[in-house]
Amino acid sequence: MSLGPELVIYAAFAIGLVFGAVGLLSNFCLLSSLRGLWGNGDGRLVRTYALAIAVAIAATQLLVLGHYVDLDKSIYLQPTFSAPLMFAGGLLFGYGMVLSNGCASRALVLLGRGNLRSFVVIVTLGIAAQMTLKGLIAPARLAILQWTQGAPRVISLPALLQTVGLDATAARIVALVAVSGALAIFAFSHAGFRKSWGQIAAGLTIGLLVAAGWFATGFLGADDFNPVPVTSLTFVAPIADSVQYVMLSTGSTLNFGIALVAGVLAGSFVTSLATSRFKWDGYTSPSHMIRSIGGAVLMGSGGAMALGCSVGQGLTGVSTLALASFLAITGIVVGAAVGLRGPLQVRALASA
Repeated sequence: MSLGPELVIYAAFAIGLVFGAVGLLSNFCLLSSLRGLWGNGDGRLVRTYALAIAVAIAATQLLVLGHYVDLDKSIYLQPTFSAPLMFAGGLLFGYGMVLSNGCASRALVLLGRGNLRSFVVIVTLGIAAQMTLKGLIAPARLAILQWTQGAPRVISLPALLQTVGLDATAARIVALVAVSGALAIFAFSHAGFRKSWGQIAAGLTIGLLVAAGWFATGFLGADDFNPVPVTSLTFVAPIADSVQYVMLSTGSTLNFGIALVAGVLAGSFVTSLATSRFKWDGYTSPSHMIRSIGGAVLMGSGGAMALGCSVGQGLTGVSTLALASFLAITGIVVGAAVGLRGPLQVRALASA
């Protein structure tokens, strides 16, 4: 029985509070993970990200098996999608987060800590995302989508396993055990990570937050007369909605994403004050600002094309075991690799 859309808003804010606090304390970020791994050989942060995915998959799929959430109602398991647009959007997002020195969720966390560069990134990202979803760029995106989208017979890893004879429940269990188990083994195979209790706690917590988001929208928000869209942690569209909400709140309605964004900002802000991490930061030069704005534009447009960011697709989307989400996060990683190590690599920014 539905407990009301209002409860979903409160749950989103609470989830955001925890994400903001954990994100600040643990430096949770895909870009930081890849930079640490490829830059100085420190693989602890990438193991945190892997553990978060593993926990998100396991907890989310257990919710599905318990009939608490119907993931087929989410955007990640739609019967049609554009593979080229999904991958290209991921590429743009990945390269953009290198230019901006952080992904969408990291920008929110850093803004709560007093980083004014992140304010510019968030506003620019929100505008670019709205332009791509509903504005000037939307017709081009829709034209490419209609030209390239298809209706594949298999849209998820469990569905793929069903083609070899497994029933639906067995296929889902095998998929979650295989993927979640492989990621967990990868995470704990690193001796340094096994000793990093803070990073282990961060990975476990953020993975569970993804499942909490699914539970909030898919179970608490289930209402035949006023249903809440089934979703969880994602930040590109919610940032776009938040930017619009602060300008047009009298004509808008609070939703899970807007409350999540507010919670992340509040959680990071309170934690930064409590731990003496709050510090005003700004740009060091005009070129620094231009590069950051350019990255935000790429993240906003790319994230809109790929239907998510390094968290929205990399954690939340992958937790559904949707094949499109694996494609999107591959694009994000490849885009980041080009930015950090490829022929189009950009000059590393100062760590935020």
